[in-house]
Amino acid sequence: MAHRRAVSNPLALAVLACLYERPMHPYEMAATMRERGKEHSIKLNYGSLYTVVDNLARHELIEAGEAHREGRRPERTVYRITSAGRAELEDWMSQLLAEPVKEYPQFEAALSLLPVLHPDKVIGLLRDRESALQKEIAGSRELLETVHQAGLPRLFLIEGEYHVAMREAELSWVRRLVDEFAAGTFESIDGWRHWHETGERPNIALDFSGAGAPPATASPTEPATTEPATTEGGTATG
Repeated sequence: MAHRRAVSNPLALAVLACLYERPMHPYEMAATMRERGKEHSIKLNYGSLYTVVDNLARHELIEAGEAHREGRRPERTVYRITSAGRAELEDWMSQLLAEPVKEYPQFEAALSLLPVLHPDKVIGLLRDRESALQKEIAGSRELLETVHQAGLPRLFLIEGEYHVAMREAELSWVRRLVDEFAAGTFESIDGWRHWHETGERPNIALDFSGAGAPPATASPTEPATTEPATTEGGTATG
């Protein structure tokens, strides 16, 4: 089970990972993340970065070293990861890789409320999404290829591959859903359309009797009892 972390912002994880490589000042951390395209996976802005660095230092996961000045630029404090920070980085990464967590994508939220729109409008909107997904996938693939050819190892691009794979899976699913809607084969689409065209809400009655619900268990303090079967005349058979 996930435990509460002293600093839980994903940007803090990226800072720890940067300092795992070598000591850096915050500007260098941001430049390294941007050079590797991490801003596509982790929200990055300088204000938040400095706040995260301060929080990590306050919890002794990183520590400030010497300050450097380059030319007429302001002094920049170099930070390094502590032993506690290394342990936190390994534990945090292990948790994120091993344990699926419930997330709340906006598209999933919209799907959960789909009946409020007319099915014909939904078909048009999902076709728009198809087009947008196709463009996004093509752009992401082109970006991955460009930075890989520029010399960035695949190891530092793996989250981009994951993003493309998830978008391709979404595109495939959306296409199948649109086909079902358009062909009228999606279950309950007629009632859904009738609702919007007449204002008559469908009557939905749930019946879980055949859903394989687990049998009731006896109370820990009372043994289970079984009603005896009876014959047609009312005599117990057992």
